[in-house]
Amino acid sequence: MIHPIIAMWSHPRSMSTAIERIMRERGDLDCLHEPFMYDYYVHRQVRVMPHFEVQKDHPTSYAAIRDMILARAEKGPVFFKDMSYYVMPHILGDTAFAGRLTNVFLVRDPVASIPSYHKLDPDLTLEEIGLEAQARHYDALRAAGQTPPVITAEDVRADTEGVMGALWAAIGLTHRPEAFDWQREAPKDWEQVGGWHGAVSSATGIRPLGEQELAAQEEKFAALAAKAPRMRDFLDHHRPFYRHLAAQALKP
Repeated sequence: MIHPIIAMWSHPRSMSTAIERIMRERGDLDCLHEPFMYDYYVHRQVRVMPHFEVQKDHPTSYAAIRDMILARAEKGPVFFKDMSYYVMPHILGDTAFAGRLTNVFLVRDPVASIPSYHKLDPDLTLEEIGLEAQARHYDALRAAGQTPPVITAEDVRADTEGVMGALWAAIGLTHRPEAFDWQREAPKDWEQVGGWHGAVSSATGIRPLGEQELAAQEEKFAALAAKAPRMRDFLDHHRPFYRHLAAQALKP
């Protein structure tokens, strides 16, 4: 039997860990947490990732990570969340692996994700904002005949079960309401990047997004840009890619 491999392509601080938590709480998927970051940060050493405790037994090259995922999918359905910038563009040439994946994209307005990222890593790079790589990844898959579903963090916060239900229907998963009431302990493999997760490790679900918080996001970004002007350049560069992907977003 060929088991599905669901790949959720996200960008840093996009609420992807919370979505991963929902997928883990389903209880019917073997879940991996950003396996390809080992290729980007450990194998290729593009830069040093803060708050990252490398697991010595984790494969580090793209090919070895891919083979690990394929091996785990021989036993049952697999879900992993990752960043497109870890694997672009070389994943596009790996047509055999690409053909095994059920791709999903998650985006969040960078006016919110950039300050959250900068707080944890003030040396972040333009590439690591992540939305450009996602858009190019998505467009390449569309050109190859796929139509991956897209969800936004804003929509998930507004109607978590409705949006996730629409996503599950789009990728052939059954609806599991118990996935929204988090009862399991935080996953062990989150410990390697524990500094990035904050409240999601102890949370029991996703909080709604209110108008006051939305307004505060703009104010928070303006304050950051006043101290770190390059963040304004990062926002201007990536926001069109966010809007491109958000325009494709699933609705409940």
